[in-house]
Amino acid sequence: MRAVARLAEDVAAVRRRDPAARGRVETALVYPGLHAVWLHRVASRLWRAEGLTRRLGGRVVARLVAHVARSVTGVEIHPGARLGRRLFIDHGMGTVVGETAVVGDDCTLFHGVTLGGKGGRGAGARRHPTLEDGVTVGAGASVIGGVVVGARSVVGAGAVVTKDVPADSVATGVPAVSRPRGA
Repeated sequence: MRAVARLAEDVAAVRRRDPAARGRVETALVYPGLHAVWLHRVASRLWRAEGLTRRLGGRVVARLVAHVARSVTGVEIHPGARLGRRLFIDHGMGTVVGETAVVGDDCTLFHGVTLGGKGGRGAGARRHPTLEDGVTVGAGASVIGGVVVGARSVVGAGAVVTKDVPADSVATGVPAVSRPRGA
């Protein structure tokens, strides 16, 4: 997908999910979660670069871009994290996404969310969570370790998820307990 089309898709996703989003230009200019995602894309490319870019310090530059993004937006996303399309980070302040986290398409993260690590350091170790497509994570919730939150699930505000959440579920509490949506 071309860069301009991808940016427009991101802005449209925010406008669909946030009733306070007034217009395309305002949304593009004043949504820190959107800026964090855009800057993450730059950092992620540098992080995954091969050849000359890597030898010239691509990973260091990627970490610097992520550092600037955190300073400007209040959202910390490690350059190694993999983010899907149309991610909406609402308000964003205090949100943290760890290095091996994977976030699917059409996910929503509210402020203060942590997609945090747990455990080992081996090469290829899954220390951070995976959110499948369409997951919403409420304000202040923490999803910790290499767990999977199934598609279209909701993690309630303040929940602490340490075990897998099935698709189409709601997870609430500390520690979080899952139940089917609508139950």
